[in-house]
Amino acid sequence: MKLFASCALSLHVNHPTPVVAILRPRSGLAQWLESERYRLEPWVPCSEFVDVFGNLCQRFTVPPGGMRVAVEMEVMTEDEIAVDRSAPWQPVATLPDDVLHHLLPSRYCPSDRMEDHAWKIVGDASPGYGQVEAVTRWIHENVEYRYGTSDASTDACDTLAKRQGVCRDFAHVGVSLCRALKIPARMVVGYLWKLDPMDLHAWFEAFLGGRWYTFDATQAAPRGGRIVLAYGRDAADVAFISDYGKLPLSVADMEVEVRRLDEQPAAKAKPVAAPTQR
Repeated sequence: MKLFASCALSLHVNHPTPVVAILRPRSGLAQWLESERYRLEPWVPCSEFVDVFGNLCQRFTVPPGGMRVAVEMEVMTEDEIAVDRSAPWQPVATLPDDVLHHLLPSRYCPSDRMEDHAWKIVGDASPGYGQVEAVTRWIHENVEYRYGTSDASTDACDTLAKRQGVCRDFAHVGVSLCRALKIPARMVVGYLWKLDPMDLHAWFEAFLGGRWYTFDATQAAPRGGRIVLAYGRDAADVAFISDYGKLPLSVADMEVEVRRLDEQPAAKAKPVAAPTQR
């Protein structure tokens, strides 16, 4: 499917504040960037680099008073995500080198403290995809999606204790439980078509049988229509704005839109001719 996505946000600061933004998608096998527009108002010098996770990062300094950042894109992406319930658990000794760090605990995913809980959740599920599916289903059924119940310091253990959170928290729990099962897992942020309410979204991926598979515990069933912006170990790696100023930067007036561009309009019924009188 072909999606249009946009995000516009206002950044407010009192002093010049260096930032790194991750707001541009990259093309790959699962998505292809056809066009984009990136605006900085007012314009400031900006450079770009690729981080250790392969994400496109934009580096600039927000001037005193703040600025507005707006991005628009058209992306070809998959209608449906890959689902393979026979995908096996892959022994750690055979994992690619660049996947190994996704087995380790990280700031928001203390997987080393969650092993007992993880094994209770998966029970006798088949090793691999079946276990990750069981984890995803458990989170969906046992953690309530609610705004205002977490903050920038909330980790996966906190979310499990409260049984409440938002998409970022759901993803952290999924990543943590998978890593506790010795299944590599990473956090993903981006856009999801028909997300309600619309916002930037977070989910996770697990490495099974030689490839990454998408899982989203906020949804009742697997859904395509996703645009990936960034991958990382947890939210610390995939923040859409990271600031390095003396005082905190505030983000206001964020507007997100996702719509499909290639939908065919519903066929109109042909009018039935009135009977001719004779």
